Amino acid sequence: MGASGMPHERVREIVDVVIDLLAEEQRQPFDEVYEELAARGAELPVDSVKVVEILIRVEERYGVKIDANAEAGRSLRSVWAFAETIHVAVIKKEGLS
Repeated sequence: MGASGMPHERVREIVDVVIDLLAEEQRQPFDEVYEELAARGAELPVDSVKVVEILIRVEERYGVKIDANAEAGRSLRSVWAFAETIHVAVIKKEGLS
């Protein structure tokens, strides 16, 4: 991570995109979905089925593909973990790893 803190900012941006898509999927306001997730914990724990429902949309938005493996499965347990998995895939795609 650079001194600018960019990766953290990028992960935060991905978190916001994921919550926005979850809100759209659930037909609820962004703030309401965020508050529900935040009430469960700092990592924003989420039902993995809900994340799977938006997975393809997130992959398309960032131009990445998340392999179906144990690590990816674990990342579906929270919005932050999922965002970090997407971020790593973006970095690999950009050749920055």
